[in-house]
Formats: sequence, C-alpha cells, structure tokens
Amino acid sequence: FLSIYDYYMYTGDSRFISQIYPRMQSMMDYVLGRTNKDGMVEGLTGDWVFVDWADGYMDKKGELAYEQVLFCKSLETMALCSKLAGNPADQTKYEALAANLREKLIPVFWPSKLNHWYPWRVPYRIICSKSGANPNVSGVQQEQVTRYANMFASFYNYLSADQKAAIKTSVLLNDSIMKISTPYMRYYELEALCAMGEQKTVMKEMKNYWGGMIREGATSFWEKYNPTEKGAQHLAMYGRAYGKSLCHAWGASPIYLLGKYYLGIQPTKAGYSEFAIAPNLGGLKWIEGTVPTPNGDIKLFMDTKTIKVTATEGKGYLTFVSKSKPKASKGIIEKIDGKKYRLMIDGKEEVIVNYK
Repeated sequence: FLSIYDYYMYTGDSRFISQIYPRMQSMMDYVLGRTNKDGMVEGLTGDWVFVDWADGYMDKKGELAYEQVLFCKSLETMALCSKLAGNPADQTKYEALAANLREKLIPVFWPSKLNHWYPWRVPYRIICSKSGANPNVSGVQQEQVTRYANMFASFYNYLSADQKAAIKTSVLLNDSIMKISTPYMRYYELEALCAMGEQKTVMKEMKNYWGGMIREGATSFWEKYNPTEKGAQHLAMYGRAYGKSLCHAWGASPIYLLGKYYLGIQPTKAGYSEFAIAPNLGGLKWIEGTVPTPNGDIKLFMDTKTIKVTATEGKGYLTFVSKSKPKASKGIIEKIDGKKYRLMIDGKEEVIVNYK
C-alpha cells in the first residue's frame, strides 16, 4: 500500500492510482478480514506471519506491535489513495479505521514505565498456581525488546520527540538488542536513524555492514548478511547450503538513503513539482549526485564550504546549517533559527551557496 503512494509522489502518475485502486481495495478487504474485535491484525491458524527472518527469537502469536504500526500506516495511505481515486466514502472509512487503531497503539504497546514498545500482546494466558489455573487474564504484553515496532513507530511519527529520543538510545543504538540480519530490514532501521539526524552513525553502519559484504567478495548485495558467519556459511539459507540470493535488489538500500538523506532530495508534492533539499555530509568530505524527476534532474554537489544546486523543473527550499551568515549566487537566504538557513530554488540556473 505504501509503495503505491510512494510511486505516485515520485512520478505524479495519478492515473496509475485509479487503475490499481480496485486491487488495493480487495487486498485491504483481505487484511481487514484478519482483524480482531480491537481492530488489530492477528494471524489466523495456518497463516504465515512474517517479521523479517525473526523466527528463531520472536513469537508470532497475538497482536504484533510491528504489524499494527504498518497496518495503521497502510490504512492512512489507503485514505490518501481513495481521495486520488475519487472515492470519498472509502476515504472516510479508512480514515476512521486508522484513527481508531492509532489511538490504541501507545496505551497497549507503550506503558508509561517503559522507554520502548512491547513487541506484541498475546490475547490471553493461563496463570497456574497451587490453587489451579486462572484462564481469564487477558491482554498480556510480552517484554522481550525487538527493533521492529520501535523503528517503524518512530519513522512514521507515531511518537513524541521524547519517545523518539528514548527509542534511539535504548533500542536503535543499543547493541544489546538483537540485531537485524537482512540488508532489506536494516534499511528501515537506518532510515529511522537518518530521520533523527544520525547520518554520521548511519554512514558508519553502511560502511561496516554493506562494506562487510564487499570485503567478503560480494559484487552485488546479498539477501541476508550476518557479519559473525564465515566462509560457506554466507551462502546458506532456507535450510540449503547454497540457498541464499547473492544478487538481491532489496539489499541495495544505501542508494536510496544516500539520495534522500545525504543529498537530501525528496518530493513534497507529486512528481517533484515541489521538493525539499536538505543535504547532510554525514561525515563525508563531499557528496555529488543527480536525482531524476519526471521532467528533468535535480543535481547537487556539497563539500564543507560549498553547495551547488541545479533543478531542471519544479521548485523548493534548500535547507542547510552554517556557523556564520552564508552567501548565495542568486536568491535571498532566510535564517530559520539558530544555525539553520534556507534558500528557494526556482529555475534552471545553477545556484551556488558558500557557507561554513
């Protein structure tokens, strides 16, 4: 669901939304068929409940916090797509379902005594004692901490600034929490950190993790990578000695992260008719790249003293940090607050900013 709306934002292709919308409806109806009385998704007997490849250390029964967050965001996205498809009744329905679920997330999965999310809640448990069993204790949270719900809830802005800060320290930057072992899922963790301004940390992780595959001889990125494994262990998966994909498109997320959070270019309106540019070197000495849009390219170069931007089409703000008052080859630089400044980019001519 989210990928379809992302496609619209990057391309501006609203016709595709109208074409695919009936399929989105049928798929969401299927998902809604897996909801319980509280409006949360919960796997039925025989379902394969998938949370990355976490089978060995994570229970899949009950209401998984990770899935509720993604479900809630999917409902919100369905409402956006309903509007684009010209279906106001569906828009109202999905907005109501999303709002109802979102109200329950924090009370259920983040009790006030904690600084992270419970990973799941089982529908019931039986407490045994000398006097017998009590089968009427329901809604029991499981206290094992995982990264999944925490990183998604943070990235999708379901948390306050204080809660995000707590998650960053106690979960995402905590090496004692079970690490994610697939390049695909690590992308979401690193994107959450980038959104928190941790580009330097993420750059180190990309060099260590994806760089680790390269140091093992990879010429394309793998389906799964565990740095503690050795030799032929890197080839095994699915119970087969050579079962792992060594050319896995879902493992190529550094390309996306570099474009969105280091070049810092992303659409704020469909098809880049309006965009935002917030470059961040993240510990690099310089960065240069081009982001293709439906009607041309946005090009950016940045080092420790200069930013150069050219946008073929569209307009948007370049936002950056400077210790002293910066200068631009054209346009008016506005001070936002502290050391943060912005400059409107509107036109095909290259704009050069000198900063410190």
